[in-house]
Amino acid sequence: MIPGQALGAAGATAARSDRYKWVALSNTTLGVLIATVDASIVIISLPAIFRGIGLDPLSPGNIGYLLWMMLGYTLVTAVLVVALGRLGDMFGRVRMYNIGFMIFSVASLALSLDPLHAGAGALWLIGFRIVQAVGGSMLTANSAAILTDAFPTRQRGMALGINQITALAGMFLGLLAGGVLAAIDWRAVFWVSVPIGVVGTFWSYRSLREVGTRRPGRIDWIGNLTFTAGAACLLAAVTYGIQPYGGHSTGWTNPWVIAGLTGGVALLAAFCLAETRVADPMFELGLFRIRAFAAGNIAALLIAIARGGMQFMLIVWLQGIWLPLHGYSFESTPLWAGIFMLPLTVGFLVGGPASGWLSDRHGPRLFATTGLVLVAVSFLGLVALPVDFSYPAFAALLFVSGLGQGMFSAPNTSSIMGSVPPGRRGVASGMRSTFQNSGSALSIGLFFSLMVVGLSGTLPHTLSSGLQAQGVPAGTAAHIASLPPVSTLFATFLGSNPIGHLLGPSGVLHTLPAHAAATLTGNRFFPELVSGPFHHGLVTVFGAAAAMSVVAALASLLRGSSAGSPTPDPALGSEPGQASPRSREGTR
Repeated sequence: MIPGQALGAAGATAARSDRYKWVALSNTTLGVLIATVDASIVIISLPAIFRGIGLDPLSPGNIGYLLWMMLGYTLVTAVLVVALGRLGDMFGRVRMYNIGFMIFSVASLALSLDPLHAGAGALWLIGFRIVQAVGGSMLTANSAAILTDAFPTRQRGMALGINQITALAGMFLGLLAGGVLAAIDWRAVFWVSVPIGVVGTFWSYRSLREVGTRRPGRIDWIGNLTFTAGAACLLAAVTYGIQPYGGHSTGWTNPWVIAGLTGGVALLAAFCLAETRVADPMFELGLFRIRAFAAGNIAALLIAIARGGMQFMLIVWLQGIWLPLHGYSFESTPLWAGIFMLPLTVGFLVGGPASGWLSDRHGPRLFATTGLVLVAVSFLGLVALPVDFSYPAFAALLFVSGLGQGMFSAPNTSSIMGSVPPGRRGVASGMRSTFQNSGSALSIGLFFSLMVVGLSGTLPHTLSSGLQAQGVPAGTAAHIASLPPVSTLFATFLGSNPIGHLLGPSGVLHTLPAHAAATLTGNRFFPELVSGPFHHGLVTVFGAAAAMSVVAALASLLRGSSAGSPTPDPALGSEPGQASPRSREGTR
């Protein structure tokens, strides 16, 4: 070939590669955005959804439907992302990603067309939410690996930062979108995903291509079965541990919950043992020998638990107490809670891309660790606020928390993905997503239980005394106060007036003087009544979250002075999972 022609061909190839990386970034960002928006969009629109299918979510027999509607999506993504990332390494990351977009779109359409009512309608929605989660898992498990393949090292942190911060911001944008769409029609909550999914599917099939290293191998059936069964048992037991059992406010003494926790831990232990003995494991335990990989995933797990607890507590705080105290009706609080939490999303969007760009030049440790310190400070600031806070101070703390989480997420993801061999990027992306999604699922069970236990000690007496002071008969007040606080907590979470809900079946409201009935069902009685017990639980929950953030910061600090360099691929001659000396030192 003539030298000029060779140079021209090389230039054309470089131009195509440069264009492709931005196509890959835009498409995968759309994919993870819609997947994470749908993870949270249902939480805030649950009242409209249950009204639409004719089911009372606060009826004791229906709490299971409520919990599975909230947590089913997260549980599935936590269980499947590792296996789907491993399959991406074997059969092509783009192929798995494209199939995921298609599954996600079909499930979204089925959700919007739910033809059933009451319990059957809820089961339809739960079932197709699980199918939708399978598609979403295929998107999130392979998106980071696709970007790591497409971008050079000097731009990888920026690309992964944009992608991951969009994913995290999607969790909070889903709250706002759910409030807006539920006010229009409950089916609109699912309709919105259909056109985006169709466009994304067509676009990904037309534009994405395999540019990474495929690693053919056999499917690890033992690992897949033990991990899936173990994680499912463990997370399902946590879900049912939230529900009342045998006169207790939570279900941690339920034999089925104990069996699920024990069996889940045993199966995961068997999984770890099996993964050290099979030729092609789905979970590359050897990757944990890489300091940047291990430290980054530990920090990601802890901050995911803290972030999930914060999201849950902020919704309860705003919808159940602060917004009603400031004149908002209970029915309108889901929408306004999403709006008032926007500073958190803004912080994400400011901190993520900027820290990703800077970490490409100066290394991830400084930015990731500083971000986690900011998160810990924001939790302590939230603990110091009164229940009826001044919004500017609250908004500033939310912005600092979002900024810190953004500063952490992008460099941390870049550090994790850049520290592994190219042939392991799919499974590494899946493992990273598993830690993040498992933390989100565990956070609901952990922090919900902490709050329920906190309320159980003080809410019954406070509730009984407050009801009797307004003329409610002592027997009725004592009966309501003896009910598990889970219904009260769920009522605030769903933007419902719990006093009206609890007194309605007894008919007592119709026998009280008009001013007493108006006080009981007004905007101030319940928020003022519960503010003391709630703040006690809030200190416990946010104090635990601050401690997790500090431990995560210490883990991040130990990742090394810079991102881990990609370790040699075992297929090319080194030992499986063995990090190079430089990567063990944490340098590029």
